Amino acid sequence: MYWIRSKKLKERLALGFGASLVLFTLLLVIDLQMDLGVSRGEFIPSHGRVRFASEDDKSGIYNEFHRKYLAKSNASGSKEYLTTNPHTRGRTDTSGAGYPSKQVTTAPPHDRFKDLTALVVAPKNRRNPQFYERIVVKEDQSDDENPTLAEMLDLRVSPNATNLERFQLSITKNELYAKSDKLVDAVIQDMVSMPIKHVVQKEGGTQIKLIIEYPNDIHALFKPMRFPREQQTLPNHFYFTDYERHNAEIAAFHLDRIMGFRRAMPVTGRILNITTEIERVCDDNLLKTFFISPAGNKCFHGKCSYYCDTSHAICGSPDTLEGSFAAFLPTQADTQRKVWRHPWRRSYHKRRKAQWETDRDYCTMVRDIPPYDEDRRLLDLMDMSVFDFLTGNMDRHHYETFKIFGNDTFPIHLDHGRGFGRPFHDELSILAPLLQCCLIRSTTLETLLLFHNGPKSLSETLRDSMANDPIVPVLWEPHMVA
Repeated sequence: MYWIRSKKLKERLALGFGASLVLFTLLLVIDLQMDLGVSRGEFIPSHGRVRFASEDDKSGIYNEFHRKYLAKSNASGSKEYLTTNPHTRGRTDTSGAGYPSKQVTTAPPHDRFKDLTALVVAPKNRRNPQFYERIVVKEDQSDDENPTLAEMLDLRVSPNATNLERFQLSITKNELYAKSDKLVDAVIQDMVSMPIKHVVQKEGGTQIKLIIEYPNDIHALFKPMRFPREQQTLPNHFYFTDYERHNAEIAAFHLDRIMGFRRAMPVTGRILNITTEIERVCDDNLLKTFFISPAGNKCFHGKCSYYCDTSHAICGSPDTLEGSFAAFLPTQADTQRKVWRHPWRRSYHKRRKAQWETDRDYCTMVRDIPPYDEDRRLLDLMDMSVFDFLTGNMDRHHYETFKIFGNDTFPIHLDHGRGFGRPFHDELSILAPLLQCCLIRSTTLETLLLFHNGPKSLSETLRDSMANDPIVPVLWEPHMVA
């Protein structure tokens, strides 16, 4: 201290400035090395946030992740469909000058992810490191109340109730149906076998959907087959103008079921006679749109925002048509649903980007907004992200919950018609919630690892689940390989 006081004022200022500069440089180096962010009083490490490829190219938000982890081992090729043999993966066969006749790639070694497996199968008496507990979240639902709609509404199921009514009243706060609920198959069987009483077009929406009325006031939502299963998403179509696929709804229900989410209503395929089961029982507005095509097929187009004209008509062969039938959600006044805007909603614009595509700390902001700041909702969105990635569904703009259960309930998995359109492409942006928040539910990760390492893969389980559907095979085989 005496040594400093003995110095002249200029020398003391110079020493102070030098010490400050050294301290500032040290802090800067630490910040660059750790890249720490703060969310609700907790530090978030750099791998828990998505990093931009560069500040000048914010559209490259996933480039670094793709380059590091997926560029060399993309299981489904991450490329458009360019093969002459549709069932051969990792092979390109093109004709013309300058292109190789064949390009064969070998699959990478099977990674069992032992480090992740250790986190989800750890003994209950041993806690994981605190750091991982904020990433792989284990929920304790042993004391969690799980009332049904019937209990919340103080209703008793009538002996004469239909299978669908019984199913609807058994919906709980945590799921649409229990794992071993036999009513699911009963509802599906009713939609397949019961005669159709009346048909009207569903109002709203971008593409044609029909409301099917059965006897005993049972309803289902019908999405007709528009094109063969082999038809992929057109390269120049945006996600919000893509055609909807009836088989995507069926496959999504089965995938939701085997993943253990149980948040999608039962869906099944059915083959109809357009003349006897639609035209003769439909309302006048829909009837006016029926016609016979030049090929002699019975067609109709209805009225909607997109693809409801003569050039985009739904046609039978000649009057046989297949489609998906989705069971209706409860319609009682006390079972109304709340519509939520999805935080990772896309811009639905040809040129604009959504905020999450340009903001590296977007998840930090979402975590501070109710209902994502507590309870299960943010984890549910992580589940939805995984589910949408497996189906390839980019059209997730809103989601719904039952008002009667409050905020601490599951989001319903609805409207999957734009899934399963690109079997040779992995849309990584669908995983943005998971990548940006670095968060996943332990049971979801355990299920994924079980299919990855277990004796039966996800594709095999899904194929077995859909084996009894009336329009089997539901999916084009490359989707199963992917």
